[in-house]
Amino acid sequence: MEWQLFADLSDVAGDDRVAVDVPAEDATLRDAVDALVEDRPALGERVLADDGSLHSHVNVLVNGENVDAGGDGLDTSLQPGDELAMFPPVSGG
Repeated sequence: MEWQLFADLSDVAGDDRVAVDVPAEDATLRDAVDALVEDRPALGERVLADDGSLHSHVNVLVNGENVDAGGDGLDTSLQPGDELAMFPPVSGG
């Protein structure tokens, strides 16, 4: 699976696209996040709280839908070919 990372998350990861190896069967978003952090450890502090949950300020999309807005969060089931994206809060003026 491939993550698309935005803003400072791509800076921390060293790239704006990161491919990770996630088991195809019964994969969840937690599996994909764990694989991302294992591949790019510097992202760990930036995106994960001490209890392993996502920081509330980190937005994760699966196929364009925010997993926290009516979704299952890290328990969201994944399918091969799903589009994964992660970005920090965006503000403008």
